[in-house]
Amino acid sequence: MPPVPQDQNTHPGDIAPPGTPGTGENVCTHCHGEGSMPDGHTCPMCEGSGVVIAGIGGG
Repeated sequence: MPPVPQDQNTHPGDIAPPGTPGTGENVCTHCHGEGSMPDGHTCPMCEGSGVVIAGIGGG
């Protein structure tokens, strides 16, 4: 999958920009929605938000 263009509304863990059809918010699997890592640093995948934009399934 090609990298997602990063802007102020995207995070490294997003597969598409917000609002892209077929996507939605999901709990960040890297930090499990906490926004930070066990060592206290901000999660590098969601940048502290606890959520990423992920593809949603469909038939």
